[in-house]
Amino acid sequence: MNLDAAIRNNPMTRFQWSVVAICILLTMIDGYEILITAFTLPALTEHWGLGSSQQGLVASVGTLGMGIGAVLLGPLADRIGRRRHILWSLALIVPGMLLSGLAWSFESFLVFRFLSGLFLGGIVPSINVLVAEYANKERRGAVMGVYGIGLPLGAAIGGFLSVGLINAFTWRGPYFFAAAVTAVLLVLAIFRLPESVGYLVQRRPAGALAAYNRIAVRVGVAQVDELPPAAVATEVGVGSMWRGIMLPRTLLLWLAYATLIGAFYFANSLTAKLVTEASGDPDFGIRAQALVAAGGVVGALVFAYVSRKVHPRVVTAWIMAFGTAVFFAFAAFFEDRTMVVLLAILVGFAVNGGLAAYYAISPSIYPLAVRAAAVGLMMGLGRIVAFFAPNIATYLQSHGFSAGDLYQLYGGVLVVSGLAVLGLHATYRGANRRDAMDEEDVQGQAGARPMANAAR
Repeated sequence: MNLDAAIRNNPMTRFQWSVVAICILLTMIDGYEILITAFTLPALTEHWGLGSSQQGLVASVGTLGMGIGAVLLGPLADRIGRRRHILWSLALIVPGMLLSGLAWSFESFLVFRFLSGLFLGGIVPSINVLVAEYANKERRGAVMGVYGIGLPLGAAIGGFLSVGLINAFTWRGPYFFAAAVTAVLLVLAIFRLPESVGYLVQRRPAGALAAYNRIAVRVGVAQVDELPPAAVATEVGVGSMWRGIMLPRTLLLWLAYATLIGAFYFANSLTAKLVTEASGDPDFGIRAQALVAAGGVVGALVFAYVSRKVHPRVVTAWIMAFGTAVFFAFAAFFEDRTMVVLLAILVGFAVNGGLAAYYAISPSIYPLAVRAAAVGLMMGLGRIVAFFAPNIATYLQSHGFSAGDLYQLYGGVLVVSGLAVLGLHATYRGANRRDAMDEEDVQGQAGARPMANAAR
């Protein structure tokens, strides 16, 4: 049995779980850095006297950077490798966060936040795909669900820490803290994060055989004298996303993800601001925002558990339906502090847990040769759409919409997401759950034919 087959078919090894654990840590800091402006927005507003439109820009400019970064930088992982892509992104996030904390004006803050967002957007597809590639077939849904706790857990912990950091070091403190933690994780990734086996076999970079054998030892597979035969994609390029059955699957997945991410960024960018305005208590607003993130941890774990028995796409649709109900309930009880605490957790369960669900279901839809590029495009275009979510919300608020009205609006957006993911699932109709999962796994090698080993 070769290394790739062992990873896909054998029980998960300690090494494979360690890869998942490192990626969870990386997504924890990613989750914190994605939502850091939500935690600091009330303090930034007070510091620079921001108006509604400026608040919308602060809340969304990092999202715009992440969207562009995912589109432009995400596909590089298929060329230079997942590991190198992650390391370079981490190395460039550190100065971006540091400069954001040192910003001397509203305009300079927007520039530095956008630049740090570029590299945050670029890193997420690589981490997501690497986890999917090191998870075995039997536990892939559960592993991706567990991996999905990283983003909301990092945001939740960061949110609670931000209260103390802001009180001690002003709004700048959370950005300096994020830069320091990212630097630590960069060192960890340099020493412990492996390369994608598929990339080593397909692209055969310098040192590929040695890297392959190091991974083989850790997985418990015999070392080899030469790499396995590579597979050459006959018609597997990014353009394959738009041909045959992949066209409706791509369109439905992107619609489902873009509408979910719009609701996600609305809830995670503006809940602190809206709760602060309703309660008059900035600390309570930040805590409510952190509870939204904390609810996502629960949502990701529930997704991982339920996905063991029900297909992950169906579970994703259920989460969207639940989110619609919760958003409408939050709208009805927005000024009740007790209900805000409870419903903030449930809002996070839906949108943050839903994000983990989309991270889980998206990689296996696409062939290995273009997986990072395809997922990166999905995330990038979704986040570009999400750039408008807080801006639309602040615009509507300035024209008379209440916080409750806004939550009802984005509750309706979750309906679209749920219907789209059900439509995506319907394109696999006729296969049972296990057959459908196997089809997606085979699809990762679709259009490929063996070629002679390049080392021969």
